[in-house]
Amino acid sequence: VQLVESGGGSVQAGGSLRLSCTASMGTFRSICVGWFRQAPGKDLEFVAGVSWTGVSIVYADSVKRRFTISRDNAKSTLYLEMNSVKIEVTAKYYCVGAYPGVWPARTRDEYKDWGQGTEVTVSS
Repeated sequence: VQLVESGGGSVQAGGSLRLSCTASMGTFRSICVGWFRQAPGKDLEFVAGVSWTGVSIVYADSVKRRFTISRDNAKSTLYLEMNSVKIEVTAKYYCVGAYPGVWPARTRDEYKDWGQGTEVTVSS
């Protein structure tokens, strides 16, 4: 699956932003997909994942109640809604696709396909 992120940019603390990821050349609807992020000077971090049906979802503790992941299989698109953002949300966000049959997938090794990433910058 080829993954292309969009929707990144600059936002003030407390604001909202929605990331999108469009998939092509693959079976998007039959795999778990999710988001990772890497903040400046920090390790890659799992953010959220959603099962192929969209029914099961996992979040990193750091984003629970502020971020919402969702998918539209008809559009082969994944979303990440970020609300009440804080400075520490600043990072490069990657859309990822897991190996077939893998769920839940929280580690980078469980994800086969990666987008190029989109930058999110939160200012005070």
